Amino acid sequence: MAKDESFDITTGCDLQEVDNAVNQARKEFGNRFDFKNVLVEITYDRTAATIGIHTADEYKVDAIWEVLQQRLVAREVPLKNIKRGEIEKAGQSTVRQELTLTQGIETDLAKKIVRFIKEQKFKKTSAQVQGDAVRVSSPTRDELQGVIAAVKGEDWGIELKFGNYR
Repeated sequence: MAKDESFDITTGCDLQEVDNAVNQARKEFGNRFDFKNVLVEITYDRTAATIGIHTADEYKVDAIWEVLQQRLVAREVPLKNIKRGEIEKAGQSTVRQELTLTQGIETDLAKKIVRFIKEQKFKKTSAQVQGDAVRVSSPTRDELQGVIAAVKGEDWGIELKFGNYR
């Protein structure tokens, strides 16, 4: 019996590139004239996969997000995998916002992807959830390429990666 071909559907951000982008943004705000003598704190928690912004007002939060966004795009970090939280009031009339990095496919979304693949009626193709990834297998590579094309054609709200192709 022939061995099945397979690939994994995953998602995530390269945390080292995020760290580099945050450091570049910090340096830029140290040199910008419009941010002289203004509170600008950008914190990055690698283990929790979050970025915190703490500054004077909502306008400055948006300005920090624009610069951070440019740095992340330059380092090929998918912006779809970054969720901006609500802007909250902090002490001494300042505001803060938390950005959350998506590092794995949530179970509900993974089930939707599996259901979508099954609804496409690919012959002999199977898909199952494995932790925070989806494994797709089939006896032919042509069907796997069809699955990749079909899944890429949909908007899932996050950037999907197709890897571990064997």
